[in-house]
Amino acid sequence: MPKTKFQEVVFGLLMTVFMVFAMELYNTSLRLGGMTNACFWPALLEMRFMVPICFVMSFFFMDPLAQKIAFSQVTPGVDKPILVTVVRAGVTVCLMCPTMSFWATLIFHGMSSEFVSTWLQTIVCNFPIALCWQVFFCGPLVRKIFRLIFHRQLQAQAA
Repeated sequence: MPKTKFQEVVFGLLMTVFMVFAMELYNTSLRLGGMTNACFWPALLEMRFMVPICFVMSFFFMDPLAQKIAFSQVTPGVDKPILVTVVRAGVTVCLMCPTMSFWATLIFHGMSSEFVSTWLQTIVCNFPIALCWQVFFCGPLVRKIFRLIFHRQLQAQAA
């Protein structure tokens, strides 16, 4: 969808903010024993350091790899757009969930003798939520916001 480097950065930042907020809210609710209003402030505070980590990991490392893997399975312009979108989102979650679970485990639990088991448990807890959030909510919402922001540029590029 993004056509320029600037558009890629904006799209990446939007996706990062929406994904990180949802996942921080989810993990905070797990830590606090359920979703309450008390979950919002800690989740917002954690975003201060999780958003930059997520953006750097995604934009510079995982997104290029996810695109290469996804496009080895589907072909934009040939396969149905929804299939291309879902495969791309699924591969991204498959790469980003273990990556961000690693960082979260390191930050919130430290490097202990239980690090690997805690990291694996974090992946297992986060993966279904991250995949569903990405495919059904965050992805469509961010693409809609992106199209609203860059409406004129995208029309000009298509012409």
